[in-house]
Amino acid sequence: MLTKKRLALATIITAVICFALLQFLPESVVGSRGDNALMFAFKVGFLSVSAAVTIAMILILVFRKEIILGQLASFSRYKYFLQLLVKRDFVTRYKKSFLGVLWSLLNPLLTMLVMTLVFSYLFRFQIENFPVYLLSGQIVFGFFNESTTQAMNSVIAAENIIKKVYIPKYIFPLSRVLSSLVNLFFSLLAFLIVFVITGAPFRWTMLLLPIPILYTFAFSLGIAILLSSMSVFFRDLNYLYGVFLTLLMYLTPLFYPIEIIPEKLLPFMGFNPMYHFVDYFRSLALWGIVPGLWANVVCLGFSLAALCCGLYVFMSQQDRFILYL
Repeated sequence: MLTKKRLALATIITAVICFALLQFLPESVVGSRGDNALMFAFKVGFLSVSAAVTIAMILILVFRKEIILGQLASFSRYKYFLQLLVKRDFVTRYKKSFLGVLWSLLNPLLTMLVMTLVFSYLFRFQIENFPVYLLSGQIVFGFFNESTTQAMNSVIAAENIIKKVYIPKYIFPLSRVLSSLVNLFFSLLAFLIVFVITGAPFRWTMLLLPIPILYTFAFSLGIAILLSSMSVFFRDLNYLYGVFLTLLMYLTPLFYPIEIIPEKLLPFMGFNPMYHFVDYFRSLALWGIVPGLWANVVCLGFSLAALCCGLYVFMSQQDRFILYL
């Protein structure tokens, strides 16, 4: 029988074996071994953990499939309620506003206009197609910011429903992330409008934009579920997370070129997951480059790690929510 202890032990052993085997990967995959030993160890370790987590998920699907099937059946019963929550969140956002849903287009456009004026003319960052460069970063980071912030208090806001009827509690943070995903699609329309206005070239690689969006969605969902469970027990998390988001925004090259970062600090940018998601999106939209194996492994690794961690914490603590609501 696959118990938690056996699964944890199997995951650790798999990670150690993968770490030993991946030392022999070619430098074209993991980079030069001599330039930065710390970053090389991080890359190999990250590959190992990603592989171990993937294998652990496969083991769960094979040996504990009754749990997965039970969750899927529960989700199927409440899918219409989830649709209702997503619709409510999206409609409530623009309730009683004169322009309504049009703000989904105007918000990114107006923000881009202001920041373009500031960083193109005052700070004079010389970046080709700066409006497109700026908006591409804003779209990805804005989705993460909005979805996780709104989902953080989703369980607390559903206190009255949770106390009266049984509903899978993960439905509430999931609905907030899906609502933000709907808003993201409107932002993509604004992105296309900016392409037309600025005369930026359309590239065939833009057809692959759903890939980085999927990575960002999975990562944001994992963080959102994690935050929604932690905020039930620690209400001050709202204020701390706001400060963290501000720090993360400045550590991610949204409105400045990556070249201004000192060379000694540049390798540590790899520890920032939002940098990888933004860079993946820009590679497809701006430069017409399809990211290689390493870029996909990093994005997938961050997404799986956040999603697995968020689900584990949420599922293990959800029965205690009622005591703190």
